[in-house]
Amino acid sequence: MNRTRSIVITSALAVGSLALAACGSSSTSSDGASGSVRVDGSSTVAPLTSAAAEKFKTESPNINVTVATSGTGGGFEKFCRGETDMNDASRPIKDEEAAICKQNGIEFQELVIANDALSVVVNKENTWAKCLTTAQLKKIWEPKSTVNNWNQVDPSFPNEPIKLYGPGTDSGTFDYFTDEINGEEGASRTDFSPSEDDNQIVQGVSSSKGGMGYFGFTYYEENADKLNLVQVNSGNGCITPSAASVQDGTYTPLGRGLFIYPSAKSLGSNTAFQSFLQYYVNNDAEIAEAAQFIPLSPTQQTTLQNEYAAVLKMANVSASPAAS
Repeated sequence: MNRTRSIVITSALAVGSLALAACGSSSTSSDGASGSVRVDGSSTVAPLTSAAAEKFKTESPNINVTVATSGTGGGFEKFCRGETDMNDASRPIKDEEAAICKQNGIEFQELVIANDALSVVVNKENTWAKCLTTAQLKKIWEPKSTVNNWNQVDPSFPNEPIKLYGPGTDSGTFDYFTDEINGEEGASRTDFSPSEDDNQIVQGVSSSKGGMGYFGFTYYEENADKLNLVQVNSGNGCITPSAASVQDGTYTPLGRGLFIYPSAKSLGSNTAFQSFLQYYVNNDAEIAEAAQFIPLSPTQQTTLQNEYAAVLKMANVSASPAAS
């Protein structure tokens, strides 16, 4: 999903032009480094990357990191044209997207940088839908669904019209939810209010007693005073989305990893990007905590370091021992 704004992390100091580094050179120390980094993609992942950029700025005030939010799909369009250094994604890259990247000579590595619990939310006045089964969620959201009242979901629920709000079709969250709940990516009823702005979904659900929507866990945490969180039962009881339930695998099927896709070409030529990515990877747990995301498990941490090493090798650059 993309929010309607771009998040620009910069400093009061003038930002110098990017000095290109020869392939094979090491990333310079963050002290004194300058240049720019361009990131686009998922608005679910944007707060995480923005938190990384804000923390990184304290060490590299002359590096300008811009985090835009065109949605996962919209971001990959730019990324595969070589317009950005990295794409934020709330789903893995699609085969057709990877094919376009290959056609344009854009090599990349998928890195899982944090975890998320895709969260179903309802209005604060909704005291009945405390837990929904995946079958009930499908009944509500599947293509051509005729469910328009809460008592159609469960006869014990009140006679209250349902008003649905969700991410737009460029969103990786839309792709993920429809795949896991409806059984096919992109398969969804169309008579809901879509938005590329997560805050619009919050506003819609919070202003309608029968409102319901879904998005990343961080957006629920930021608006917990306005929304109720729904537990999900996929066959093993009602599970609340949380760090623990995602890391131990019990929050299924809506627990998920969040991705960043660095461009090997950018890493090979942009020392500012080299420094930023190394900082991001080496401080991922602290960054996840600051942005209220679910950190990686120890096994995921090991995988991240291995995948990071792989993209450095792909770009023919070395990690800088000076970067933290």
